[in-house]
Amino acid sequence: MAFSCAISNEVPEHPVISPVSGCIFEKRLIEKYIIDNGVDPINGKELTIEQLIEVNVSPTVKPKPPSATSIPAILKIFQDEWDAQMLHVFTVRQQLQTCRQELSHSLYQHDAACRVIARLTKELTAAREALATLKPQAGIAPTAIPQPAVAVEAGGGAVQPTEQAGITEDVIQILQERATVLTQERKRRGRSIPEDLLPAESIRNFQTLASHPGLHSASVPGILALDIHGADTSKILTGGADKNATVFNKDTEQVVAILKGHTKKVTRVIYHPDEDVVMTASPDSTIRIWNVATSQTTLLLRAHDAPVTGLSLHPTGDYLLSSSLDQHWAFSDIRTGRLLTKVAGPGSQPLTTAQFHPDGLIFGTGTQDSQVKIWDLKEQSNVANFPGHSGPISAISFSENGYYLATAAEDCCVKLWDLRKLKNFKTLQLDESYEVKDLCFDQSGTYLAVAGSDVRVYLCKQWQELKVLNDHTATATGVRFGRHAQYLASTSMDRTLKLYGLP
Repeated sequence: MAFSCAISNEVPEHPVISPVSGCIFEKRLIEKYIIDNGVDPINGKELTIEQLIEVNVSPTVKPKPPSATSIPAILKIFQDEWDAQMLHVFTVRQQLQTCRQELSHSLYQHDAACRVIARLTKELTAAREALATLKPQAGIAPTAIPQPAVAVEAGGGAVQPTEQAGITEDVIQILQERATVLTQERKRRGRSIPEDLLPAESIRNFQTLASHPGLHSASVPGILALDIHGADTSKILTGGADKNATVFNKDTEQVVAILKGHTKKVTRVIYHPDEDVVMTASPDSTIRIWNVATSQTTLLLRAHDAPVTGLSLHPTGDYLLSSSLDQHWAFSDIRTGRLLTKVAGPGSQPLTTAQFHPDGLIFGTGTQDSQVKIWDLKEQSNVANFPGHSGPISAISFSENGYYLATAAEDCCVKLWDLRKLKNFKTLQLDESYEVKDLCFDQSGTYLAVAGSDVRVYLCKQWQELKVLNDHTATATGVRFGRHAQYLASTSMDRTLKLYGLP
């Protein structure tokens, strides 16, 4: 039976056994190691040469001794170097084994630390949301009107009371004064086109300038809603199927805030035109008011008992119109969280969308039975109906000139209505199976954008198609103009935000 030396891994000429570790060694190698270190090389315990036990084995065939050659001294040097090399290799093997054990232990500790950090981060986020419910409503100036008792929901901000406060004479006066100012300004602007407005020929030359696919989670693809800050048009707000809303700066190409709180997808978003405040709605039946700077919910509105389908901010910037599948539209104060009124329309059909007129005294709603209804806000009454579509109304948009209303449904067309004559004066027939998801006039009322199977821009009055943008790989869900139509933004179910403009 052949044994190998624990140091050199070769068959020893003079094997000895260490009583400390029980291993076999070449006698000359272990003696050198003991002289240098005084311990057993395997377990590190003290060992002396006298303790070594020699082993009697059958003699092996040996090569010729160095004395049989003509250069014995050189061979002796080679032998000594070989012994030293074996000792060094053995030491390196021991160090390698030790390093492997230490590395394995370190990796285990690192993995455990990462798990602890993730848990603490989750707890910190939950604590911040809970803390937001105890803070004053940051970023939203309080009014002098006494506030009713407001409930608090963990992680959700102040909750809107369900009692209707009513549209008081004071509120009506505020609405009327604002409408008078806006009407005068609109008539003055209507006499001339803004100097900075991009001409139609430039719109024809629009190209895709940027595409941003990383604003929402890839696990639940789709961006469902879009809006642009009125004062700072570099800030863009999107709502996604991942239950989050995202504020994005197109100039710096950075995400400003991610707003998490809804329990279902975000289908409607509004960016306050003057403040860093946004509003979002969801099929979870809630509307949330957010402070962008803190990414926290400052107010939770529960005006509806079914999915919220429409959202529109009053020109005063203080009141919010919402519609729902619960067949009601609601008018709420975003400063105090009060529900001012909640009304069900005649026929009690589920509502699919809602939009304020630029003056703020009337608004339109769309229903599932193809009706477009015009309402007087002060009287809370249905003053006109626009039939003609087939299928649920998917989008409506009032022109800034105050005279036109654009509507769309599941019938592959966009209808234009004259609010003075209360009739349909133009129908833009689109391609077969075209799905219109959003409509938007620019701030001057010169252009109309349509989002659906693609993105299209029309020149108003002539209703001429200026540009078709079909870079999205799925249905476009939102479209908005930048200031003076200098650029156009669109979102899509392909999870991208695209920006168009002159190259």
